Amino acid sequence: MTDAVAWVATEGTVTSCKFQFAGMSNLAYGFETQGKFRITFDYYAHGRLYSDEFQSPVAIAQNERIPVSYDPLNPERNSRSSGPNVKASNSPVVAIGIAGSVILSLVWLAVLRGCR
Repeated sequence: MTDAVAWVATEGTVTSCKFQFAGMSNLAYGFETQGKFRITFDYYAHGRLYSDEFQSPVAIAQNERIPVSYDPLNPERNSRSSGPNVKASNSPVVAIGIAGSVILSLVWLAVLRGCR
């Protein structure tokens, strides 16, 4: 059994807020038809400055304070991070594409076998 370590609450400071339009690839698959704001922020953990970013449906002004929690054993991991999660949000599309490709290949092979 592993002991869960409680994350530490702190405040971060927004360093930039930029609007991002939805990409054409997202529109083609029917996901995320609205743009989002990419928020960059800084926070201190164990006396050291860390920076990260996340996506938000609303703008957050520069220098605004935002709540952030971080892992005390790994302070670069925080509750606002979009690092690994951004890539993970694309994985259903990739999985559907691979599954669709396999199914279409099997159907095509079945059609070709029936032509003999």
